[in-house]
Amino acid sequence: MRSASLGLQPASYEDTARRPATGPVPAGYAAALTLAAMRLGYGVVQLDVTIVNTALHRIGTSLGGGVAELQWVVSAYTVAFAAFILTAGAIGDRIGAKRIFMAGFALFTAASAACALAPSATILIAARCVQGLAAAILVPNSLALLSHTYNDEKARGRAVAIWAAGASLALTAGPFIGGALITLVGWRSIFLVNLPIGLAGLWLTWRFAGETPRSAGREIDLPGQITAIAALGSLAGAIIEGGSLGWEKPFVMAGFAAFAVFAMLFVWREVSAAQPMLPLSLFKHRMFALASLVGLLVNVALYGLIFVLSLYFQQINGLSAFETGLAFVPMMGAVLPVNLIAPRIAERIGAPATIAAGAVLSAAGCLAALGTEADTSYWAICAQLIAMSSGLGLLVPPLTSTLLGSVEKSRSGVAAGVLNATRQTGSVLGVALFGSLVSRSGTFMAGFHASLMIAAGVLIAGAVAIWFGRPLATGSNDFAAPDQSRR
Repeated sequence: MRSASLGLQPASYEDTARRPATGPVPAGYAAALTLAAMRLGYGVVQLDVTIVNTALHRIGTSLGGGVAELQWVVSAYTVAFAAFILTAGAIGDRIGAKRIFMAGFALFTAASAACALAPSATILIAARCVQGLAAAILVPNSLALLSHTYNDEKARGRAVAIWAAGASLALTAGPFIGGALITLVGWRSIFLVNLPIGLAGLWLTWRFAGETPRSAGREIDLPGQITAIAALGSLAGAIIEGGSLGWEKPFVMAGFAAFAVFAMLFVWREVSAAQPMLPLSLFKHRMFALASLVGLLVNVALYGLIFVLSLYFQQINGLSAFETGLAFVPMMGAVLPVNLIAPRIAERIGAPATIAAGAVLSAAGCLAALGTEADTSYWAICAQLIAMSSGLGLLVPPLTSTLLGSVEKSRSGVAAGVLNATRQTGSVLGVALFGSLVSRSGTFMAGFHASLMIAAGVLIAGAVAIWFGRPLATGSNDFAAPDQSRR
């Protein structure tokens, strides 16, 4: 594998130094293997977002619990992911993305083993929280390492596309891989598969990745971190339990009230802190703010629908875990090629137009699936699944590259953290909201249709926001990093 064949121009070998002294490594070769390590890191994170969905029925049967407990098995991961990702990016900026990335990979691998050995639903949910923490460490620091390795804007955009393509493939392959493993070995095997991936990623990173510059003055915002966890956890808990207990229950209402209080405390802290976890000044840059918003809306729609579709295939259509995995294969096949061509489309028509087109395509798939009923043939909704995933594949690479290009490199870890925090917050809300809509007895299909309508609505809202918020002047520097001399 040669980076030249990908059209990528890596940073010089000197720029990516501090590799183990086992002999010189050609710059292009080292960059390509660094990219491979980052793909493994992001890929295993995304794999564990969806691979669990195929196992939900088996986990519920083995460990007990209803839809609410199964939502927590999924949401514990994404809550921790979203809540810790900003701090993880800041830590990478402070002491080096390579060190933090390797620590995250080791923690993710250990937590996966704990998930596989969990004797109860409570232990499994706790281990999933640790997995989410490790995922939060992996994602922003993998982007920071890519940004450090590929200096040229076009090369970085293509590298990000390859990075995103591997993750999207893992995301959509998760149900299929999970179904096969569950059928052949059992549900615990879906976590054990992470162990060889983790070992390979650790070795590649240690051997080939260069360390990023350190921002020694960067402090860790513990009050902001605590209020972020409390706010997001309260909101997810209120939505999940509201679907199973009823929205009028005191516990549910207290959860929403707690969210409002902690959210206000978080904003107050970030405004007043000298070095906030979430620098609100970043949102003054128009494309940074729009990319973050679209990331949140897209994940509300698509990640929530993946959860609901898994329940639909297994609980309504009665498909086995393996058959459910096969049902997601069209999505797996569509995302990768679209991911790879997305940067070239963005180079031709612009990133905002590409992002908007992807969101509209996914929304069209959601609306076309509104005719789905309990006895609908799988082949009648196959095209809709392909449209949903193709839209995701089209918009993620330009969305990521646009946000990274809107800040200077020294803040790339924080910027990547913001994007992924907003996206994972969207995932939490999507799973919680859509799961609550289908959890009431006898209302699954009504909740499924409502979920499709909401998904289409938020996707269209994202497309409108990015299209009308784009810079109109030719040669606008709205995509460029802010001039540090003006700070």
